[in-house]
This record gives sequence, structure tokens and C-alpha cells, in this order.
Amino acid sequence: MKNFDYKKSLGQNFLFDKNIINKIVSSINPNEEDLIIEIGPGAGALTKELKNKNCDKLCFEIDTRLKSILSSLEDDKLKVIYEDFLKVDLSKYIDKKYKNIYFIGNLPYYITTAIINKITKEAKPKEIVIMIQKEVGLRFMAKPNTKEYNSLSIFLQYNYDIKKVCDVSRNCFDPIPNVDSVVLKLIKRPYSIIPNKEEEFYKLIHDSFVHKRKNLRNNLKNYDLNKIENTLKTFNKDLTVRAEQITIEEFIKISNEI
Repeated sequence: MKNFDYKKSLGQNFLFDKNIINKIVSSINPNEEDLIIEIGPGAGALTKELKNKNCDKLCFEIDTRLKSILSSLEDDKLKVIYEDFLKVDLSKYIDKKYKNIYFIGNLPYYITTAIINKITKEAKPKEIVIMIQKEVGLRFMAKPNTKEYNSLSIFLQYNYDIKKVCDVSRNCFDPIPNVDSVVLKLIKRPYSIIPNKEEEFYKLIHDSFVHKRKNLRNNLKNYDLNKIENTLKTFNKDLTVRAEQITIEEFIKISNEI
């Protein structure tokens, strides 16, 4: 975009590749009674195509300098809110009349986790389609016994079925970032096993990965280690294993026992 002062502090790299934009838009199929929320519309390249979806659209943009561009896209079904998405009370904007909620956005890497946590806890979306740094995307989809597998991997895979929509070259952006990206689709689904207390399950996961190179005995020393070890024995494991060696199902069973 000519003569625009891109701000690194806002992670501003605007997508312009039509092929990628079309893949993102075609990855969701909302009905008229649904709502699309776009995070960080930027110059509106994706927003323009989302207008073809016959449902309400709500866009959150932190940079008020983009008003002159985005205001031309607003109509009865599309509104732009100029606020920091992380500070917004989503309950003020999400009406109970909507059957399903879809989130779409190109997320700056430094606040990706915070945004995903907010969406999951406050909005209960049906689907999330996000473009993120490729390295972060690998963590989202990581499996046990890999270096990318962490507490975020478990949190997301417990809540969503995660599929890759497409890879995105750094050359698809203006200005060109230092890394490539990936578009992921997160589809809300019930997990086959559920924890008795979800918040305690999340805390257990967080605590297990506090020091990633340490084993469970060291990371969970404030827990009832006898109960944890007895549960681990049923999986032919013990307290000397690291968190990255524990599956989601195993974490759920440990959580339920303690």
C-alpha cells in the first residue's frame, strides 16, 4: 500500500495475494443467521471478499489510520470497530441471535496465543480460520514426543480439530515479513474424554510444561505425586517422563485422578 507507514509494533504485514485470500474465504460456509468476526482487517483485502458471505460481519481494527479505507466497506451487514481486540468485551457485540460464530484473521505472532485464548474462552466459536507464523502453526498441530508439542498444543487440540488450509509465502505480504506463514482452520469439537474440572485440567497442563526440560516429578512437586504415579503406571510410564511424552487422553485421566 503506497505511502502508508506500516507499524512493526502492530505486526502490520498486509496480505494481497488473491489466490490465498480466495482459499481463506472459501474455507468457511456460514449461513445467514451466523456471524463472521475478522480480527485486524488492515487494508481490507480479505474484508472485501467476506462481503460476499450472506451474514453479518464484524471487524476489529486497532489502527484508526485505516478508517478512510475500511469505512467504504461498511454497510448494513458489515461494521468495523476501532478497538484493541484483546481489550474488547465480546459479549457486548455477540448477540444471542447468531447461530454460529466464525473468526478469521491474520494474527501477529506476538499475540497469537492471547487472541486464541480469548476467542476460545469468550466466544465459543464454531470455526476459527487464522493465518499465523509457520513455526507457531507447527506448535498448534504438534503431537507428543516432538519438540514442538507444548501446553498450547494440548489446549487447542482438546478444543479443536486443526487442519491446514494452505501455506503462505512471505512474498504474499506487503511489506514482506521475515518468515513464511500458514493458514489453519480450527473446528470446534467435543473431545472423546472430558476432564471432571476443566480449569484444573488446564492448570495441570500449564504446570507440567513450566520447565520443559524437567520431568513431571520436578514440575508437579506441589501435586499428589503418588496419585499421578499410579495413573502413569497404567500407561507404562512413571514420574521421570517429561510433559512432551504425555498424550491429551493421559493428561485428562491424570487430572481426573487428582
